[in-house]
Amino acid sequence: MGWFKRIQEGITTKSTEKKEIPEGAWYQCPSCKTVVTSQQHVERMSVCNYCGHHDRIGSEGYFKILFDEGKFREIAPKITSSDPLEFEDTKTYTDRLEAAKKKTGLSDALRTASGELNGMPVVISCMDFQFIGGSMGSVVGEKIARGIDHALKKGCPFICISKSGGARMMEAGLSLMQMAKTSARLSLLSKAGLPYISVLTDPTTGGVTASFAMLGDMNIAEPNALIGFAGPRVVKETIGKELPEGFQRSEFLLEHGFLDAIVERKDLKEKLAFSLRAMGDFPKVQ
Repeated sequence: MGWFKRIQEGITTKSTEKKEIPEGAWYQCPSCKTVVTSQQHVERMSVCNYCGHHDRIGSEGYFKILFDEGKFREIAPKITSSDPLEFEDTKTYTDRLEAAKKKTGLSDALRTASGELNGMPVVISCMDFQFIGGSMGSVVGEKIARGIDHALKKGCPFICISKSGGARMMEAGLSLMQMAKTSARLSLLSKAGLPYISVLTDPTTGGVTASFAMLGDMNIAEPNALIGFAGPRVVKETIGKELPEGFQRSEFLLEHGFLDAIVERKDLKEKLAFSLRAMGDFPKVQ
């Protein structure tokens, strides 16, 4: 760009010194291409201030938004998947697990924690898509089950935030068994008269959609989230027809009765609190 001019204390100097921009300092919205600082993006809950695009966030982000003062106690944080099938494709399952743990700092694709939401005791399970695509394996099912057990013990509501590519193929039938396991546990919650709210985020697909994600007393979603069993490309190739505009997006599902509401992330905590108060009287934890 040629010479840069700088004005310092009234003296004009010339310099070819290049100003380095720290990596990750800027964020570009994938929808409207608006560029903001990464700090601004995080402060806005990773939602574009111009087009409303909801960027994907993980359990750490949702726990910070939903739990009062960001305080919570994680349930069963150290359980991890084994490799009972000794699965191997381009690499072994154990290697994939270790790589995912190292990359994300997580033990698996879901975390469960207890805390307070607007003064109400709650248990929240939240999936992390960055861990092998948020796939549902034995640990995911077990952590949801333990979260429901904790809610039953404390007599408080249960919330699950889904973000998943579906069942984890490396665990085959053991992964599919989690659909029945989580659904059965949710029936116990229902019998106890305790509310379960399911929050579906982008994307929620496969066996997760076919089980606990759509079994809420109230099913809500973030705007424009992809929600379905098979992906739209697979559906299109299977039926050989063009799909309706917005097929499998939150707005399409709300229009066709599969969702109860679409809630922006900034309103999520208040919406959950209002809904839970309407479902029952849950006193403040002592």
